[in-house]
Amino acid sequence: MAYQLMASLYDQFMEDAPYDNWVEFTKKIIEKYHLKAANVIDLGCGTGEITLKLAKEFNITGVDYSTDMLTIASQKANEENVKVNWIHQDLRELEGLNNFDLAISYCDVINYITTEEDVQEVFLHVSQALNDHGIFIFDVHSIKHVVEDLIGNSFSDVTEDSAYIWTCYPSEIEGEMFHELTFFKSNGNTYERFDESHHQRTFPIKVYQQLLNHAGFEILAFHRDFLLEDDFSEGEAERIFVIAQKRTR
Repeated sequence: MAYQLMASLYDQFMEDAPYDNWVEFTKKIIEKYHLKAANVIDLGCGTGEITLKLAKEFNITGVDYSTDMLTIASQKANEENVKVNWIHQDLRELEGLNNFDLAISYCDVINYITTEEDVQEVFLHVSQALNDHGIFIFDVHSIKHVVEDLIGNSFSDVTEDSAYIWTCYPSEIEGEMFHELTFFKSNGNTYERFDESHHQRTFPIKVYQQLLNHAGFEILAFHRDFLLEDDFSEGEAERIFVIAQKRTR
């Protein structure tokens, strides 16, 4: 989950990502649960697109494993004159973070945590970072989406000065997948090629529920695909949103 080489092209190829939907979903959850959200932490913030939008209304900290992503995020914040506290940490080893009212982790960041043991570690660290009754919102791919739409398929995009080819390979383990990405970037009269490999895994929601409960969370709701008012069905979802609240000590 390094993202080192693709950081410079990430925003270009993610320009159609529904960042505004994540922001609006967050605000609706804050309103629905009457949440005090003075301090927010964005876990796996990437180049800061969601972080910066929320920073206009909340005190926010962005955490990411990639220093390259954080460099781009910091440059954007300076250009927009927005104050954000950027932190370089692995979500599995979070430390020194506390007194947050809301933790978010979007765009399938949690899918990069590929063992139950590591997911448990992340949830425990998030719990430690939150105040009592703090809310944790994250999303993951559904098993259905992985099986029907991702594994075994290839995706590509071409722009004026760059292109990518992305192939998603299956695993023998349900919900696990391996992504092979090849990028081409214009360098004058030639193109520079670089490759990246990414590993993701998603679990049935009952697994996330068990791990959250062990970490001191109560599940408030499951939602699918940015929808708040539907009857949730794991079998119909592509992107599953989990809303959990830290229990009092």
